[in-house]
This record gives sequence, structure tokens and C-alpha cells, in this order.
Amino acid sequence: MLPFTLQQLRILRAVATEKNFTKAAAVLYLSQPSLSKQIKTLEKNLDILLINRERNNISLTESGKVLLQYSERILALCEESCRALIDLKNGDRGNLTVGASQTIGTYLMPRILALFAQNYPQINLKVQVNSTRIIAKKIINREIDIAVVGGEISDDLKKNLTIKPFVSDELSLIISKSHPFAKKNQINKEDLYCLDFITLNPNSTIKNFIDNILIQNQIETKQLKTILQLNSIEGIKTAVSLGLGAAFVSSSAIEKEIKLKTIGIIKLENIKITRKLSIISNPECYKSKAFEFFYTELIRLKNKIET
Repeated sequence: MLPFTLQQLRILRAVATEKNFTKAAAVLYLSQPSLSKQIKTLEKNLDILLINRERNNISLTESGKVLLQYSERILALCEESCRALIDLKNGDRGNLTVGASQTIGTYLMPRILALFAQNYPQINLKVQVNSTRIIAKKIINREIDIAVVGGEISDDLKKNLTIKPFVSDELSLIISKSHPFAKKNQINKEDLYCLDFITLNPNSTIKNFIDNILIQNQIETKQLKTILQLNSIEGIKTAVSLGLGAAFVSSSAIEKEIKLKTIGIIKLENIKITRKLSIISNPECYKSKAFEFFYTELIRLKNKIET
């Protein structure tokens, strides 16, 4: 007989998330005394302290953190099994959790989701946007069904994922319409040293990717003048449109600005910066009808873009 129940695992997850017994009880529609009793029973059955209780400060012990990691996987698998049964019962109805890395989630994924919702209104979609690494981990932990990412996936995660190529994302060099280079069709790489750059923070995977491509093309990135570092693409686009500097930005992020003519794109001679977007999923997960429909739509969009 197992020393815990699924309800106790749900309670542990809620306490870890809310860091408060009363709030966790409210989330699960339980009374606070009932929740506390379940936690005490769980600790007694395991003969391990799971939660530190210091006045109003609630935190998991190391044992609690280990159990939480397994609880997440157990509960995700239980939810997956329910979805599989619902699929069998309802045919093409179901739920789908979709993931995306930051830029894709902000600019490309909304259009994909809108098209999918038009064709499959009966499927309930949930979206999570985060870094490529976190999205990949959530795929492995069965918290997300399918995702589109643009960042590099580390080898330790690759072995637990199915990775399929999606489309290429070009990173364009943008400047303001008033910039002296705005009248040029293209510039050479030496001209980059004359620009003031606005970039994402140094930890950004996109920034590191751009720097690596430039270095491969014999451009001394440390010699480029960075005048401003921002935490969002929106902030960068605004700064560029105001004439503060130039920036490399995903083409999918600037469609509106190009139409409104608030910024311009300038080509680099003999250099094109593109990254491959990927579709990732968990090879061990049950592939629902909703998953199959969404994957098919992604491939259809891929073929349309490439032709």
C-alpha cells in the first residue's frame, strides 16, 4: 500500500505554490484544518518532515522538494491518462497545452493559435511562454504537450525530446527612418562599428546567438558600441523608432512597425542571420487527437511558409 494518496500530493503541490496553508486550502476547496491534517498524515506515513513551519513562513524541506518533483510527474501522468480517456469518449474533443519560447510566444504563436482556434473551436488551448530551457523541461515533465522554440536545446534535454524542424526566423537589423543609413539598401560589416546598438541583456539566448553569428563572420562583437540594454523586444523597437540606435530583432516581431513605417530594415552585405525554430514534444507521452490536429496545422503552416 502506498504511503500517500493523489489528494495528498495535490495538497503538497498547492502548499509549495501558495506558501500558505489557508490559501492552499482555498485553492483546493478544503478547510484549513482538513488540509493540515492531511499533511500531518502524509508526514507520519512517510516518517519524514516535509514542510518547515516557522510562524508565517512556510517552505518545503529537502525531502519535501524531492517528493514535490515526483508529485508533479505523477499528477501530470494522471491528468494525461484522463485526457486519453476523454479523447476516446469524445473523439476529436480535448484539451491541449502549448508552449513557446519568449519571442515566438509573443509574436508568432498568437497567429498560429488564432488559425487553429478557427479550425478546431472544440479544443481548449492553454499557452505557456518561457525560456527555451524551461519550456523543454516542462515538455519532459508532461506539463506541456507540444511547443515551438527558437533557442538552443542542451544535450541533456535533447535525449528526452522529439525535435522536429519548423521554419527559419530571420533576425533583421533595424534602424529609425531618420538614421543616415536609412537611405541605403545595404551596408557592409565594417559599417556596424559606426552604429549605436540597443540589445537584450547579456543572458539572452537571442543576443548570444546573434553574437556567435557575427563572430563567425569575422566581426569583433566586443568592438561594437552598445549604448542600451533592455529586457524586452517592445522596448528595443520603441527605442529604435525614436532614433536612439540600431538593433537586431526577429522579423516576426516587426511586421506592424514595417507597415506603419516607424522603423526600417537594412541588409548586411553577405551576411544573413537566421535561426531554426523547432517543434518539440515528449516521445513517451500519449498523443491526443488535439495534439495530432495541432501538429498537422504546424506542418501545414511550415509548408506554406517554405513555398
